[in-house]
Formats: sequence, structure tokens, C-alpha cells
Amino acid sequence: MKKQSGFTLIELVMVIVILGVLSAFALPRFADFGRDARTASVNALGGAIRASANIAHAQFLADGGAGATVSLEGTPIALANGYPTIAGIVTAAQVDTTNDYKTFDPGNTPADRTFYLTPDTGSTSTVLCRVTYAEAAASAAPIVTVDISGC
Repeated sequence: MKKQSGFTLIELVMVIVILGVLSAFALPRFADFGRDARTASVNALGGAIRASANIAHAQFLADGGAGATVSLEGTPIALANGYPTIAGIVTAAQVDTTNDYKTFDPGNTPADRTFYLTPDTGSTSTVLCRVTYAEAAASAAPIVTVDISGC
């Protein structure tokens, strides 16, 4: 008589079924892809705003460093101290404030604007997944702050 070694087919199938059931319940607890997507979106917006501000400033300098607007691809961008204003940065960075992001004005000086993802239902004072753009003060660049602590 031969000794049997190894597992039977039924035992292997049962182990696979049990692992499948466990992973179906455990995976959602460990994988939060929504947070990663929100974080990436807000980081991308911060990068787009920084890049747009620098491109507009470069055009301002190329035009002689004077004027209240610059033209980027035929679109006028309003400037303050050589950098885009709040309305100008929305246009320059092509931020969709209707569908993708909501905004609010925290009321600081210099003027600033906070952008946050549309699905966020928190009050504007507690939104912690946001980008804030503060207009440039005299002889200074604008300040772009990215906060992903609440994404």
C-alpha cells in the first residue's frame, strides 16, 4: 500500500474559497483608493496653479514688466504685482470651479482663494483637502499652499 502525500483537490478548493472570502472583506479595509485619488487631484491642482503663476509672470517680464494683464494663448490674464490675480489664476490654470472644485475666500490680506474638491461637504472653515492661492504682494511671489491632511 502506497502512502498518500499532499492535499486533495477538495482541500485545495476549500482553501482557495476561504482565502477569497477573507480577501473580499479585508481588502476594502486596507485599500482606500478614494483618498489617493483626492490627494493626487489636489496636488495636481497645486502644481498647475504654481506653474500657471510662473508662466504668467514670465510673460509679464518678457513684455517689459509693465501692464495689468498678459495674454497667454490669446486669453487675457489679470495681474497684480506681476502675477495673476485670483480671477487670473483661475483662468490661467484652467480651474473648473463649476464641476471639479469649489472655492471660498477666507478674507485674508493679501487677497487669497481656497479651492477644494466638489464632493467635499464640510464647511469652508474645516475643509482640509485644499489648495490656497494668495495673490502676490509687492516684490514677492504668490503663495500657494497645498493641504492634503483631510483628503
